[in-house]
Amino acid sequence: MTWAPERISPLQLSRSTPLQLLRSLGSGPRGLVESEAEARLVRYGENVLPARRVPSLPIVFLRSLRDPFTAVLACLALVSALVAAWATASVIAVLVVVSCALRAAGEHRADRSAAGLRELVASTATVLRRTDDGAAPVPREVPVDQVVPGDVVRLAPGDLVPADLRLLRATGLTMHQAALTGESAPVPKYPVDEPAAPAPPGAARAHALDKQDPAHALDEQDPAHVLDEQDPAHVLDEQDFDRPEVCFQGSSVASGSGTGVVVSTGADTRFARADKPHRDDRRTTAFDRSVYGISWILIRFMLLTPPLVLMANAALRGRGLETLPFAVAVAVGLTPEMLPVIVTTTLARGASALARTHQVIVKRLPALHDLGAVDVVCLDKTGTLTQDRPVLDCALDTAGRPDDSVLHWAAVNSLWTLQLAELPAADALDEALLDAAEERLPADALEYDAVAALPFDPVRRLSTAVVDTPHRLGHHTLVVKGAVEDVLERCPLSADERERAVALADRLAADGLRVLAVALAERPAAGRPYTVADERGLTLKGLVGLRDATAESAADALAALAHRGVAVKVLTGDHPGTAARACRELGLDPGEVVTAASLDGLDDAGVGELADRSTVFARCSPEQKARIVRALRERGHVTGFLGDGVNDLPALRASDVGICPPEAVDVARETADVVLAAKDLTSLDHAIVAGRGGGATIAGYLRITLSSNLGNVIAMLTAGLLLPFLPMLPAQVLVQNLCFDAAQLAFAYDQPRAAMLRRPLKLRPREVLASVTGYGVLNAAADLATFAVLVWAVSDTRGETAFHAGWFTENLLTQALVMVLLRTGRGGGIPVTAGVLALTGLLLPLSPLGPLIGMAALPLAYYPLLALVLTPYATALHWVTRRTRRPSTS
Repeated sequence: MTWAPERISPLQLSRSTPLQLLRSLGSGPRGLVESEAEARLVRYGENVLPARRVPSLPIVFLRSLRDPFTAVLACLALVSALVAAWATASVIAVLVVVSCALRAAGEHRADRSAAGLRELVASTATVLRRTDDGAAPVPREVPVDQVVPGDVVRLAPGDLVPADLRLLRATGLTMHQAALTGESAPVPKYPVDEPAAPAPPGAARAHALDKQDPAHALDEQDPAHVLDEQDPAHVLDEQDFDRPEVCFQGSSVASGSGTGVVVSTGADTRFARADKPHRDDRRTTAFDRSVYGISWILIRFMLLTPPLVLMANAALRGRGLETLPFAVAVAVGLTPEMLPVIVTTTLARGASALARTHQVIVKRLPALHDLGAVDVVCLDKTGTLTQDRPVLDCALDTAGRPDDSVLHWAAVNSLWTLQLAELPAADALDEALLDAAEERLPADALEYDAVAALPFDPVRRLSTAVVDTPHRLGHHTLVVKGAVEDVLERCPLSADERERAVALADRLAADGLRVLAVALAERPAAGRPYTVADERGLTLKGLVGLRDATAESAADALAALAHRGVAVKVLTGDHPGTAARACRELGLDPGEVVTAASLDGLDDAGVGELADRSTVFARCSPEQKARIVRALRERGHVTGFLGDGVNDLPALRASDVGICPPEAVDVARETADVVLAAKDLTSLDHAIVAGRGGGATIAGYLRITLSSNLGNVIAMLTAGLLLPFLPMLPAQVLVQNLCFDAAQLAFAYDQPRAAMLRRPLKLRPREVLASVTGYGVLNAAADLATFAVLVWAVSDTRGETAFHAGWFTENLLTQALVMVLLRTGRGGGIPVTAGVLALTGLLLPLSPLGPLIGMAALPLAYYPLLALVLTPYATALHWVTRRTRRPSTS
């Protein structure tokens, strides 16, 4: 036996007959010899997707240093060490290590949890193998990773396709390709002897399971569309999914059975090659634009502060490099050193609580913040709003009136076709008809003496059951059910009758239903087997319409998302009527459904405007989904995308937050940022609430800390230029920062109020800094008033040390007031922590530690004067806070 080529190109696949293809693969209908299969396994490798290793904990730790604020803190620690400010350097270094360790631990835990969800596309496959060339083939169950090109595979209902294969034989075979295309309806598959040459790459597809049922139409494009046309081994056009003779890895058998030869395995499958990022994706997320945006603005101020302090002191006070430690201390004083720790701790706690209480895995900690800012969620209809299960909607006679007898005969066809044809499992549509008959018809309604059955054939697109005609001895009734067009062809109808039937079917299909026609024929009992030639001269009985069953919790979840200010956009590959109907049933107004093909003539701005005002986009290809998501982001929305298939990969990457259920295909789970407990919007609602809680905590921390820090720095720089001595020694600045930093840890345990969770929370750097500037100026005014009090109260010999003590005390007291009055949450121990901070400010200068860091006890007259300064400050702070509603969020 000869070796197979390295891979079978689509051109070769499309133009070869089955025999030619088997020869090219060095195989045959009887399968491979075991020794040949083992040799090919060595040559081609195991049939597994390219492995994605979970990074080790040290690698994740080092990646955490890429955070801009963490990097700047590390630089400040280095500068502090260079000027021998060892205490400052040590404290900053500890903060950097703690922040990186917390972040690394959280993300590594999430990576391991997500890796635990990883599983093979299928566990085993049934292949034909022989012990030697002369032996008979024997069906064998082999692990899916042992399947090789040239293997002959058998498929049965419920089987997952283990690799890309070309069909050799099939009986009533239909496949679920939703993971690859998003199309909810099963696709018929059957072998062809001379397949047509493929259309040029990029040509539009028009695949319809039922020409009379637009709800079955599919207009999907290749999720890995950027391909090299000159490389036939990698040219995979969107027409591939339409090929009835090809089954793809990642699809599953809906009904029927088949046998095919494997043409691609592992990384060469269509499933694996779909995992290609778009050049425009990934991505500046909401977290990058908010927390990182604020960080970079602060970083610029921090970098400017030391040289400005040095130059001002040199020009006005004649001081030289001896003020460098003070300049570094001022820069550190402006820095919210605990920001990385607070952000990481808050998000890690939120992610841990989600995993523990709702089984939602957050793989990338900043994604939890992004969830809180999400104001648009894009999702597919199939499996999210619907259950991937059809249910009966109506049974109508030829005049369009409800008629249970039509359901009766449709169910008779389903029951006896299933039993007499010995099909291994009922088709989903047949199951829906039988379930409806059980609910609406008498218990014995389907009890007939059955004679024969002709199962569904995807070529003729109908099935027939033959039963004894009741009360008509020697007569049989043929019950035919199938695609409207094919049934009508077998009915002798007048032009008007045919037109009315087609119009009725079109109306039902336009309303999002899958339509089947039911027809009868009574014949004298035949003494021969029934064949497809007997399916003629039929009398049309009526039509049955089936719809996708909606998900049980979807309506409540959609209402909850709307209440939280999150808009839902449905991006689906299904027919517009199907998508609109599902939305209406769930209480989501679909408005005017947009067919994705209409996007092709619009620029990005036009797509954004259309996406803003539209709810449902039908016939979406993978790249069209991603384009809509990118357009929404360009218009300032924070987007989440919920998807589970290979066709969803581009949109998952294009969104701020990629979300998937645990049963998503492997590559989708690894691309997503968040893995839900189930394909259920309720889990998404829980995740959004948790994200808003984390975002509110971070926003409150930033507003409080930056307000206090900015006020202190303004006052310190002013006093440094007016006083003949430094207003605070570097060591005192460091101790003050340490006290405030320790108190700030309480923010990580703050519980946001319910009002903070009602709307999407977006941290806009300019708005945050504008608010902080206002509060900072107010804080600086209090500091400068204290400065005036100190100049008057400590004008004795203790002047410098008492001044340091007085300002140290006032700074910690104002910081305690800011913590209490500006907080937006509840619980978390912030009032208690603020009280401890205030006591520290009052008692530390009086303790033995005070003289060690250059502070002396203050005269008693200072404290009433300090109260006179702080009382109007607290009143003004409270008044401004009441007047300003959520100044840093929108």
